[in-house]
Formats: sequence, C-alpha cells, structure tokens
Amino acid sequence: QVQLVESGGGLVQAGDSLRLSCAASGRTFNSDAMGWFRQAPGKEREFVAAINWGVGSTYYADSVKGRFTISRDNVKNTVYLQMNSLKPEDTAIYYCAVRRGTYSRSPDRFSYWGQGTQVTVSS
Repeated sequence: QVQLVESGGGLVQAGDSLRLSCAASGRTFNSDAMGWFRQAPGKEREFVAAINWGVGSTYYADSVKGRFTISRDNVKNTVYLQMNSLKPEDTAIYYCAVRRGTYSRSPDRFSYWGQGTQVTVSS
C-alpha cells in the first residue's frame, strides 16, 4: 500500500526558506508523478509543483515559479519542495500526492495523499 509522509513545515517570517519532504513507500515510483498541493483556509486545494519521477521533469504553478524547487531522491524515495522567499500568501497546509503516469495539475487525478504539513508565513 502506498504511503506518503510529509514533514518540514513550520512558522517562518516573510522572506525565509523552508524545505518540505515527502517520504514515499509501498511501490516503485519510476512510472509515477509526484505533486505538491496546498490548501489555505476557505480555499480550494491548488497545484504547487510536480515532478515526473522517472525522467525528473518538473512543473510549477506561476505563483511559485522561481521561488520553489521540487526534486526527488531515488535512493531515499523522497520528494522535496524547497521554498525560498516565502510570502504570507504561501500560508497553507501542504500535501504531497502521487499518481500513475505523467503529471497533472488537478488534485482529482492523484490517487494517494499524505496527511499534510502546515506552513505559516508571518509578515
């Protein structure tokens, strides 16, 4: 059974950095896409970034492009989200998710989800 466990969230000030981790287990992920999504209070879950695990191609929402970097460690079966120059509007619960096949920006297309990690950015 696929399991995803996020970590690395916290409370930071605007301009600071955080690195989120998503440890994946339960199968090999070479044919999968891993995504990071976030959900702020009262808002819908939105796409942040994704990576096609096998080839390493990456995709970003316009709101985070140039500030966030998604990467993966094949040995540790872990996906990372490096977040730099954080803004108060980045405050949300961040989730990682996995789907078979290429990336998607739609949360509905992802099959497995982690429990989420809170990121709070103060101004």
